[in-house]
Amino acid sequence: MTKDHEQSLRRHILDLLAGGGAHAKFDDVIKGLPPKLRGEKPAKFPHTPWMLLEHLRLAQWDILEFSRNPKHVSPPWPAGYWPKKPAPANAAAWNKSIQQFRRDLKAMQHLVANPKTDLFARIPWGDDQTVLREALLVADHNAYHLGQMLDLRRMLGSWK
Repeated sequence: MTKDHEQSLRRHILDLLAGGGAHAKFDDVIKGLPPKLRGEKPAKFPHTPWMLLEHLRLAQWDILEFSRNPKHVSPPWPAGYWPKKPAPANAAAWNKSIQQFRRDLKAMQHLVANPKTDLFARIPWGDDQTVLREALLVADHNAYHLGQMLDLRRMLGSWK
């Protein structure tokens, strides 16, 4: 792969991680959600906005840590990837989750952007995973659940 091709690939992955294009952006989806709706679950929908936000945060954190930390231990599936309660304890918990999600997304973007990161090298402590695969997994997982969050906001009457 030429250096130009590698830089182009990194830019494409970074764009995908940022959202937009065919996918909703994180900040657009969470912006303006009234606090009273953060723990609301419409009939026949399995999650609340809080549950989805925390799931996004926890899964992204786990994938990031797996990608860069050989000592990382993933939480148990599925309990470790979902909050225990349907609503945040308070506005501070909601805001902390958002900030942690943004921080970890930025860290994944830095990992991908770093020219010292071999996107194709197998992660030594994994089972055939690469940083490229993990970055694409983050982008895919985030897009999926942000789409759910958008639909959920529509059901709750909180989307333009």
